[in-house]
Amino acid sequence: MIKKLTLPLSIISAIFISSCSSVYMPNVPNTPMLSQKGEFSGGLHISPRLNTSLNGAYAVSNHIGVLFSGSYMNREKESRDYRHKLMEIGGGWFDTFGPDNNRIFEVYVGVGSGRTDRTFREFDDNDVLIKTDIEEITYSKTFLQVNYSSKKNNNLRLFGHDYALNYGTALRISNVDMKTFMRNNTGQVREGNIFLEPIFFTRMRISETFQLQYTTSGTFGLNSRKHMNAGNSIFTIGAVINLNGKRKQE
Repeated sequence: MIKKLTLPLSIISAIFISSCSSVYMPNVPNTPMLSQKGEFSGGLHISPRLNTSLNGAYAVSNHIGVLFSGSYMNREKESRDYRHKLMEIGGGWFDTFGPDNNRIFEVYVGVGSGRTDRTFREFDDNDVLIKTDIEEITYSKTFLQVNYSSKKNNNLRLFGHDYALNYGTALRISNVDMKTFMRNNTGQVREGNIFLEPIFFTRMRISETFQLQYTTSGTFGLNSRKHMNAGNSIFTIGAVINLNGKRKQE
């Protein structure tokens, strides 16, 4: 169990201290672990920088699911402000397999739209503001995502109680293109990029419907860009609910 938790942490150890250096701020990917028709999954995830992601999914049949996601961040500092919002919708296919049908494979595609506003300030030696740059960016997004997760439990003993842990991973491929790019009210050259986003998550089951989730990811841009680059990744703590899913086999 310890090794499973250590691998994602070692791979993503630098994420926590990374700065908001890209106009693209990834949201927490939707990993609903749907198992049958009528199941609903919802999640709320927050990063140390207060990037907040809200996810939802619903199984319209035993193998087809629909997704919706949103994220928001408003971070203000003396020398830099960073604000972003993103909305996504999608759909795809899922199936359960394994001896107890407790492993889940999901494939989803979707589209999204986002906005990022950045303000940079420069001060002289007397802390007098001498320069301000304001960037306003809107962008579109398409993505393909493959999820693998397991409801097979490993127990964690904590404060005298046993909690079931399960694990999952996903790979999201995101194509992000600027629609507008304004700097101090002047149009700039627009950029686009393709991002590979491997995700690892661990869930601790509190009840049949409620789980806590820890998520890490990396972000890798396939093209070299000045603004639309892979400067941000994911490190979040959140909560997930699943209603009307298949019961886990103990």
